[in-house]
Amino acid sequence: MENLWEKLADWSTIYGIKIIGAIAIIVIGRIVIGILTGIIGRLMKRANTDETLTKFILKLTKIALLTFVFISALGTLGVQTASFVAIIGAAGLAIGFALQGSLSNFASGVMLIVFRPFKTGDYVEAGGNSGVVEEISIFNTIMKTPDNKKVIIPNSQVTGGSIVNYSAKDTRRVDMTFGIGYNDDIKLAKETLEELVKADSRILTDPAPTIAVSELADSSVNFVCRPWVKTADYWGVYFDMTEKVKLTFDQKGISIPFPQQDVHIHQVSGN
Repeated sequence: MENLWEKLADWSTIYGIKIIGAIAIIVIGRIVIGILTGIIGRLMKRANTDETLTKFILKLTKIALLTFVFISALGTLGVQTASFVAIIGAAGLAIGFALQGSLSNFASGVMLIVFRPFKTGDYVEAGGNSGVVEEISIFNTIMKTPDNKKVIIPNSQVTGGSIVNYSAKDTRRVDMTFGIGYNDDIKLAKETLEELVKADSRILTDPAPTIAVSELADSSVNFVCRPWVKTADYWGVYFDMTEKVKLTFDQKGISIPFPQQDVHIHQVSGN
């Protein structure tokens, strides 16, 4: 009996110290992890890092450090941790293969958040869709189309092609083409376009608008009309100018040709 108590005392002494050491590692480790994640969070906030990316990185860092702390605690208890590390590595590899698409979307989401080719509220064309960006998350980008449809695009598709950001600049050039007949007065048509452009207060004077003959087409003499406007006024100016040009040309007797074809019939008399 005495030998049993001695063995229990020895066991308690040896493993008690190990258990206390493991608990101490876990407690101190959690405190250190809290301090480290707090520092990282403050640094990322100072760097104006996106909130979504900051939360994700902090969570990922916390999980990685906690895993390291628990493995260290198990090692203190005398558990062979090499097998745990191998299992975790194999599991990570398997998960990586299974989630290749998701990891690609994640990497693309990080690129979008870090490099900022567009932001929420911008009107963009990306991933085969166009619309107003409502949300940029780690895995996908959400857009609202002009006809009020919600489109969810995987980030890998967004970064995998060209991105056109129509809201990136404060001003845009409105490119319009108007055709007149070959018998119409070119000077009168040009003066009319210049008057219409000057009359619209939304059109900027700097840069100056371009109005010039661009092409002698098959059935018309084509003018380019390229005024500069604020980005928010683009479609308003485009639609209004198109309507005003048609109405004013009609009033001044300037024709706007449309494609047409003359057919000549030759009758051949019989013998």
